[in-house]
This record gives sequence, C-alpha cells and structure tokens, in this order.
Amino acid sequence: MIKVGIIGTRGIPNNYGGFEQFAQQISEYLSEKDCEVFVYNSHNHPFKEKKWDKVNIIHKYDPEFLIGLAGQFIYDFNCIIDSRKRKFDVLIQLGYTTNSIWSFLLPKKPFKICNPDGMEWKRAKYPLFIKKFLKFAEKLAVKSNDVLIADSNVIKKYYINKYNKKTYFIAYSAEIFKNNDITKIESYNVKPYDYFLLIARFQEDNNLETIIKGVLESKTDKKLLIIGNNKNKYGKYLTKKYNKKNIVFLGAIYRQDVLNNLRYYSKIYFHGHSAGGTNPSLLEAMASSALICANNNDFNKSVLKENGFYFDNFNDIASLITKNFNKFEFQKFIDENKREIELRYNKSVINEAYYNVIMKKIE
Repeated sequence: MIKVGIIGTRGIPNNYGGFEQFAQQISEYLSEKDCEVFVYNSHNHPFKEKKWDKVNIIHKYDPEFLIGLAGQFIYDFNCIIDSRKRKFDVLIQLGYTTNSIWSFLLPKKPFKICNPDGMEWKRAKYPLFIKKFLKFAEKLAVKSNDVLIADSNVIKKYYINKYNKKTYFIAYSAEIFKNNDITKIESYNVKPYDYFLLIARFQEDNNLETIIKGVLESKTDKKLLIIGNNKNKYGKYLTKKYNKKNIVFLGAIYRQDVLNNLRYYSKIYFHGHSAGGTNPSLLEAMASSALICANNNDFNKSVLKENGFYFDNFNDIASLITKNFNKFEFQKFIDENKREIELRYNKSVINEAYYNVIMKKIE
C-alpha cells in the first residue's frame, strides 16, 4: 500500500477554500485506491477526530489565529517536521508561500509533488518586498520537488519555460449541478434571475470593489449579493464604504446546496479573480449554469473561453448591466460551459490524472 501525505492546507473537511476542497476530494479518491492517506489539519480546524472517513488526519499547532500570516510559517514547519517520521512514499504539497523556506527539512525519501497554485508574486495586493520573497519561495519550491502540477496551461508553460521543470497540467474539478431548488434562495429576498452574485475571498486582486462600483454606476435596482468572509481589514473597509440598499454582504456561506442554487438563479455571476490559475469557484459557477462575467486575464480566458463576458474596469460592468438582457438569451454560453465541465473538469478525470502522476504512469 502506498503511503501518501498531503500538506499545505488548513485541513479537511473543507471549511476554507480551493486547496482544502481539493485536498478533501483527492484524499477521498486515493483512500479508495491502493493508498493510505494522511492529511495535515490545523489544530484550529473544527473537525477534531483522527479519522475522516478512511482518511487519516494529523492535527498540528497553528498560531495564525494569534499572530496572523506569520503563524502559517510555524504551522507549515510543524507539519514538515512531523512528515519526516511518517515514512511517506508520496508527499503532495499544496502551495509554496509559507512552506518553501522549510524545504530543506522535507523528508528525502518521498516522491514530492507540488501544486504551486499560481504565480503568487504577481498578486497586486502584495508590496514589492513580499513579491521578491515570493519569487524566492517559488524557486525553492521548484528545486525541492520532483514534479509540479499546474492547474492552468498558462502556469504550466511558465514553469517549463522559466525553470525547465517537469510540470503536468491538471486542473480542479466540479460537478454539474442538477438539483435546483428555488426555496434555497427565498431567505435572501431575491427573485430568480433578477440579482447579481459575487463569491470571493476579500482581497484586492479579486476585484470586489471594481464589481461593486460597476453595479452602482449602472444605477440598477437589482441586488448584488456578495459571499465571502468579510471580517478582515479589506472586508470591513468594503462593508462600511458600500453600505447601500442593493449591495448585500452575506458573509461566508459553506453549504454547497445554497451556493449552487444562488449561482443557478443569478442573472450574472461576477468572477473577479485576476491572479492564480484555474479557480475552483469559476468551475463551480460554470457547473451551476451561471451566466458569467469574469476579469479579463489569461487564466480566466483559458477556462471560460468565448462563453462568457469579460471586464477590465467598472465601466465594462456598468455597460453590461445596463443592457438588461434575459439570462437565457445566452443559453449557448451556459450549455458550452457545462460541456467543458463534463469533458475537461469532471472529478474522475482530475482524480485519475493525479493518481497517474503519483503512480508515475505518465511522462
């Protein structure tokens, strides 16, 4: 039996974001194959058991709640030190930002696979000295792993051209949403296909403020529902500044049935992510029959292609809204996006691709 460790997330079951969602998915899959799987969890994770279904959970101290971002470096250190005694055959690292400085401590035996996420140093939210650190961290991650997994072809080309590193393109997955239920949106005081939706982490490079400005500039009376944990500094700033009647901050929502129904019944789903690779929330919007308007960048365009709208600034958003079209005038966009999910981004395809890398079955 192959012993697999998964490191670099806050843990499973997913209560946080894309990497955690993926860790949950791949650990379930691998545990059904010929693998014994261990996932590292922050000690702050609400799930406290040592076993989640067939997946082993290793809880490690994470002081992020006390000291902020610096705590992630300590959490990653604790996980890496623990991994040295586990005799893993394969070690999967999700991200590199806070664990790469400890890369010299990684156990030597395992076949090491890293999904670096995106080109973190390109994120607008970071000051210059942080960007320089992230470029350094990226080099360490490339050097200390046997192969890289890029969730976007754009990122795959970057790592091959920049570092001549063996890199495979494996995106995230989503499942076609079929169980639409209008009662799931009733508590949000909106009518079907008559509101806008934005789901994102509250950070500047996700263009939340640009989208809000576009909605306000359009003079629409339709609501913009914004889902995400707005308790950080940027979230508090936006919530205070845009306390308007039709700008509704819902906070974090983790129930997938609610999220999928809100996507399904939205008029336009705005996707503001400007950095990183293939974003899971974009795939989920596509799978939920949303009509999508995304930030105009190569990462989003490589996924959405011509089957959606794009914006560069708030005027583009305002212009789109003022056209006041019916969502189903663009049914072709919706159908093509679901077809992409079924062909390229379905769970079985993605899981098998990772399994093949782990088993060294692809070149």
